[in-house]
Amino acid sequence: MDCFLGERELVVRALDLRLGKVQDLSAVSLMEDGSPVLILDVEDLQRSIQNLLSGRRLEKIRPGLPGQKKQKRILVVDDSITVREMQRRILQNRGYDVDVAVDGMDGWNSLYSGQYNLVISDVDMPRMNGFDLVRRIRQDSRLSTLPVMIVSYKERQEDRMRGLEAGANYYFTKGDFHDEAFMRAIVDLIGEAQE
Repeated sequence: MDCFLGERELVVRALDLRLGKVQDLSAVSLMEDGSPVLILDVEDLQRSIQNLLSGRRLEKIRPGLPGQKKQKRILVVDDSITVREMQRRILQNRGYDVDVAVDGMDGWNSLYSGQYNLVISDVDMPRMNGFDLVRRIRQDSRLSTLPVMIVSYKERQEDRMRGLEAGANYYFTKGDFHDEAFMRAIVDLIGEAQE
């Protein structure tokens, strides 16, 4: 049974940076008796709830039918809703299962709550940029071999080199973006949509 316990003064501490971003949490404190108090990240929690309500997180636990081919899953990480939806539409029309994340941190959290065959990321995003996301993926033993593609407005050669040096398999500029070249790169990395 839920009940109101009263007011307490707490010393709130940020989570240890070595933990990285813990989904839906922003800080921690301790009660007088030593029990932990977790402080929620309201924006992160709202995104998680929205993902649940939209069915994206729930689809992961649906069993497949015997003999049914498994769809390959792609995570699109971009802070522009226009770009996210355009990429989602292109990929879903080709048969891929697509999830989206609104920035690098949301993408990083999504990688830990689901299994993906490919990540497609923008570079300039709040909370965590695409270069940092790619580096984190490459440094994580569970994700280090996951194919990553960058699609960015950054067109300078040094930006392209930064993306590839961070560990991206492909770097596309949005100015040179063409559906067929994009799809050829995806098929090169993970194959067709159905396994």
